[in-house]
Amino acid sequence: MVAPARPQFVLFGSSIVQLSYSHSGWGSFLSDIYSRKADILLRGYYGWNSRRALQVLHQVFPKDAATQPSLVIVYFGGNDSMGPHSSGLGPHVPLQEYIANMRKILVHIQSLSEKTRIIVLSCPPVHEEKVRGNTSAIFSELVRTNELCRSYSDACIKLCKELGVKVVDLFNALQSIDDWENACFTDGIHLAAEGSKIVVKEILKVLKEADWKPCLHWKSMHTEFSEDSQYDLVAADGKRTLNPSEWTFHREVQWD
Repeated sequence: MVAPARPQFVLFGSSIVQLSYSHSGWGSFLSDIYSRKADILLRGYYGWNSRRALQVLHQVFPKDAATQPSLVIVYFGGNDSMGPHSSGLGPHVPLQEYIANMRKILVHIQSLSEKTRIIVLSCPPVHEEKVRGNTSAIFSELVRTNELCRSYSDACIKLCKELGVKVVDLFNALQSIDDWENACFTDGIHLAAEGSKIVVKEILKVLKEADWKPCLHWKSMHTEFSEDSQYDLVAADGKRTLNPSEWTFHREVQWD
C-alpha cells in the first residue's frame, strides 16, 4: 500500500454500489468529500443479492486482515426484492431469508473491530413505469414493484434497529423531492446525480449525528499534509501564502 495510511471506508453492495462512480454517483461524491482524509474502497457487484454477498463475505472482509475498515456502507436488497422467476433462477431471495442473510453480513462486519462502524442503505423505490418499459430480448420480465421494495426496506430497517446498526431509509428519502421518479434514476432503478446527492446527504447526516469515537464526519477528520507551506500560492498582499488544504469552493454542493 501507499503511505501514509488513512482510515478505510468500504462501499459493499450490488449495482447501486458498483455504479456509484457513474453519473456523478454517490461514491464519487464521497471520494471528493473525503479526499486527504479517508480512502474510499469500492466493493460493488452488479446484479448481486444477499446470497452471493454471503458467499464472498469472508474474502472481502477477512477477520485476520492487518487493517480493518473504519466504516462499511452496506447495500443489498434491490435484487433480492425482485419477484421470483418461475424457473427458480434469478436474484429473488424470500424476505425472511434476506433478513437472515443481512443479519449474518452485519454481525460479521461488527466482529471485525471494535472501531469498525456500519451504515446500511435500505432498499430504494423504483420508477415502476420506466422499469416495465425497459424491455429487452435478452432478459425475462423484470418484476420490480414499490410494494416489494417497501417491504424489504422496512424489514431491513427493523433488523438494523435490533442490531444497533445505523441505517438510511432510502425508500422514503428518495421520495422526498418533487418528481422523484424522473429526477432520481437513470433507468428507473439505478441512481442519477440527484438521487446520489440524496444518498450522500443522508450518509453525512448519520456520520455527523453518530456518537462515534473517533468521529467519521469529514469536518472532524484529520486532513493529510495540511501544514502551511511557503510553496503555497502567495496572497494578494505578497507577504504570506494561502493554505489550500481545506478549500471546498470547487464543489458543486457545499456539503454539511
